[in-house]
Amino acid sequence: MTILTYLIPISLILGAIGLLGFIYTLRSQQYDDPEGDAQRILNSDWDDRPKP
Repeated sequence: MTILTYLIPISLILGAIGLLGFIYTLRSQQYDDPEGDAQRILNSDWDDRPKP
């Protein structure tokens, strides 16, 4: 039972890190245009060789 005294705080810390990472991605506007990416992949003007 003493292992729970270690596992519970570690799981709470990892959960908080995951939540902070998710909030960071929301604030940096990474989810703003999900429809644009979906339409872009269907575009026939796909360039296989990106410009350097």
